[in-house]
Amino acid sequence: MVALKVSTGAALLGFVARSLAVPVVSEATTTFSAEATPAVVPPDVPHTNVTSHGPYTGTPTTTGALLTDVLAASIAPLPPKPNPYPSDGELHAPEPAPYTPAGGTDTNGTIPDYKVKSDFDYESIALGLYQEWIELDLFHWGLATFSPEEFEEAGLTAEDRYLIEFMADQEVGHATLLSNILGPSAPVQCTYNYPVTNIREFIDFCQKLTRFGESGVYGFLNHLDAHDVGQLLLQSITTEARQQMIFRQFEGLFPMPVWFEVGIPQSWAWTLLAPYISSCPANQTRLAWQNYPAVYILNQPNPARINGSSAWNETTGPYTNTLSTADIKPEEDCSASKEVGVNCSPAITRNRSEPLSYPGRQVFLQWDEPGKPIGPNNSYITNTTVAQPTFAAWVTQLNVTYTPLQNVSDNTAYTIQPNVSTFAGDPGINGTMFLVLTDLDLYVTPYNISMLNPHVYGLALYQSG
Repeated sequence: MVALKVSTGAALLGFVARSLAVPVVSEATTTFSAEATPAVVPPDVPHTNVTSHGPYTGTPTTTGALLTDVLAASIAPLPPKPNPYPSDGELHAPEPAPYTPAGGTDTNGTIPDYKVKSDFDYESIALGLYQEWIELDLFHWGLATFSPEEFEEAGLTAEDRYLIEFMADQEVGHATLLSNILGPSAPVQCTYNYPVTNIREFIDFCQKLTRFGESGVYGFLNHLDAHDVGQLLLQSITTEARQQMIFRQFEGLFPMPVWFEVGIPQSWAWTLLAPYISSCPANQTRLAWQNYPAVYILNQPNPARINGSSAWNETTGPYTNTLSTADIKPEEDCSASKEVGVNCSPAITRNRSEPLSYPGRQVFLQWDEPGKPIGPNNSYITNTTVAQPTFAAWVTQLNVTYTPLQNVSDNTAYTIQPNVSTFAGDPGINGTMFLVLTDLDLYVTPYNISMLNPHVYGLALYQSG
């Protein structure tokens, strides 16, 4: 460590001398009492720029999710645990140390070891690592695929491109952290396939990918057996939340149109992530989470349009339902407008005069049958225990709101966007959210939303705002 010694008296004398135009007698000096010793920095996890992108064309050597004995078709609900704590603002137990109220988890002085402590922990952190790896590649891929001129045409400068590069560097840290937690069996980089052909589609896909990456962690974070691991993961996912907001700003969307960010179960996050992983090494650690069938939102709102809700079949595919710019005429392109309330070029914030969606809107849906190969090496198979979906679950903020599917025929239907709020003044349906097809309008809340899994047919991202 460097020790600095400064002659403060001489410094003060120098200041006075300059102020009074008197010759300087002496100046402040800095002396070093020891050589600087470089800090030991742990290495990053090995990573490279993936050179292969595109769909997998080989034959899988194994199929299906990681599996062991299954005890039941679903987990039966139980009543809440008894809670005798009076919550009256008084202290009800001796303090273990000064200014330290009694209670809390792992606050008794136990040294954390930052290792997973259950299958649930391992599979959750491994899913998070798959997410970090694809983000690392996606950000680099976009910078390498599209020219500076294409970025400039989309309103993104060299400084914006550097921000994307910096976000990729953040993913190196996140991947290193989770790899160190899991140990030698941690999943490694794969190859990927992205449903985009231009900058605006790339930015939209990035903001959707970071949306389910962030929400996927929120869904399991407080259920981890390893609370110390959860603390580290929390400190990485807060960065991911900022990334999602940045990509919304790059897309000309309002950066944070909700009061609460939604959490989703791991199988939902894996369902949305897996289609974009082409292949992984043969000995790659497999996951236990479910892959649900794809859902297409046929009139998915298109943020690239002046009237985003007028879109029809303007996505690059199911699951994320990323926007397509292929059929947008110049006079319908919001980025070409200079009008406040219409212009959607990159900005710190944008207000849109015409909302992307609204209560009472008909939302037209189509879904695949289960049994399709998907994910790394086409080695996972989509499946569901639901024979026929009957509800659309709007999963957003603190709410799960159901609307009936209408005119159901040949894996198509429509439903009506509901008018709901979390609290007065906060429209519940806003931002990049989740639309889930179910066979039951099961009552669930943010902490037990995974109870809905046995009743899920498929899911998609809905761009409600």
